[in-house]
Amino acid sequence: MHAARGVLAAQNNILNQKTRLYVFLLGQVSRFRRPAQDRSQVLTFSIIGNSRVFKAFSVGSLREWKPPMAIESVTGFDLDVFLRNAGPGRKILQLRATQAFFSQGDPADCVFYLNKGRVKISVISAAGREATIRLVSPGDFFGEKAMAPEPGLRVTTATAMTACGALRIARPEFLRVMREEQSFSNMFSSFLLACSLKVQADLVDQLFNRAEKRLARLLLLLAEFSPPEEEETLIPPISQEALANMIGSTRPRVNGFMNRFRKLGFIEYDSRIRVHKSLLTVFLRD
Repeated sequence: MHAARGVLAAQNNILNQKTRLYVFLLGQVSRFRRPAQDRSQVLTFSIIGNSRVFKAFSVGSLREWKPPMAIESVTGFDLDVFLRNAGPGRKILQLRATQAFFSQGDPADCVFYLNKGRVKISVISAAGREATIRLVSPGDFFGEKAMAPEPGLRVTTATAMTACGALRIARPEFLRVMREEQSFSNMFSSFLLACSLKVQADLVDQLFNRAEKRLARLLLLLAEFSPPEEEETLIPPISQEALANMIGSTRPRVNGFMNRFRKLGFIEYDSRIRVHKSLLTVFLRD
């Protein structure tokens, strides 16, 4: 029960932070872009994407929804080139598994964009307990607290789960591109909105679903990047303790659920977990 309340509190805090950050960044963009059409294009993402994204969170990927890039840059800005290459205020980082991009208490002075690998975002309590609250996949930003009106210090730790390649973007450069490049501001704004919707879905999951169903949902989300034609996928290495932290349960209960899923043929695991899409039956049933 204490673990569940801790996870709920952490998720609620993240939702509030992301909402404030989203409003702040929209204000920053609107200062430099007065025409009404630009603001309406940003708001259109929430109207069109809301039901699709929230529905996808039940078993799918937040990345199933990709907003259109409303206006092509007149400066020749290439979004893909910007996110995959070093430059002024940008640096490419290559980290091995278990290395940290940043730690709790570090200054929040930059944002990261993950090009390769998998990253876990965790929080450590005053008592030394660690809880994993988010998993980052290629194509996602993390460390976005740096874009808050008053960034302060990091409240989370970002650790590489596998070999990772990421772009580090300093706060001044990030704000500059947000203000000057429509395609980038659209992408980041829609990312924040999608993250807020995902946190809401996670809260609903914690409040209304039993632990077994929450675990099935989490495993399916971890497996979300498998090719559509494949019936199974191998998810990144993750411990049962980390899984328990993420669903607000205990390791013994998670171990029991995992053994049951394996007996039913929904998963296979030894050192790595292989998820079969038949696991959907656990999540979809009443």
